[in-house]
Amino acid sequence: MTNYAIARDHMIEGQIKPNQVSDPHVLEAFRHTAREVYVPAALRGVAYVDESIEIAPGRYLMEPRVFARLLQAALPGAGDVVLDVGSGSGYSAAVLAALAGSVVALEEDGDLAARATALLAESGLANAEVVKGALVDGCAGHGPYQVIVLNGQVDEVPQALLDQLADGGRLVGVERLGGVGKAVLYQKDQGIVGRRELFDASVAPLPGFAKPKSFTF
Repeated sequence: MTNYAIARDHMIEGQIKPNQVSDPHVLEAFRHTAREVYVPAALRGVAYVDESIEIAPGRYLMEPRVFARLLQAALPGAGDVVLDVGSGSGYSAAVLAALAGSVVALEEDGDLAARATALLAESGLANAEVVKGALVDGCAGHGPYQVIVLNGQVDEVPQALLDQLADGGRLVGVERLGGVGKAVLYQKDQGIVGRRELFDASVAPLPGFAKPKSFTF
């Protein structure tokens, strides 16, 4: 077993499982996805720490324990089409590709999109496709989606993304509410979208989702 494989097991046993993640499919997806491949070479030694990792200026891989708990709430299945919003260098899409039928990895940064395309191909993940576009707009042309995952904190979930959920579809992410991050689950049932708060979480923000600042006179 390589040092990275040992570190991956430690991440699962020491970070993910203690954070109330027990779904065997989610755990196996993390066990078989090499996180170190998707971080800059200089940071591979810390790929499995329980922290966000900067992969480009202002862009981060989410902490494993938070990401895993979000995926457990969304429960992507083998027949599901998933939209991975803010896929970055492709790690989140790689984990999702082990769970879902197909993954649309949406990324607006051209360099990150190119890196994700190359890394996912090198990993042999034919069911994950990188699409370049504005994160806030989603990717309606490939939808509707059974699962949408937001890879970072947002001020609010845009209606455009909720509109891209299939009936029965789930969206998970972290919303900033009054200065506090809350992991949330949105679910569409017969055209009506419900929202549920899951747990407190502090993660790096996704670009383009900040509310305009209001001014009072």
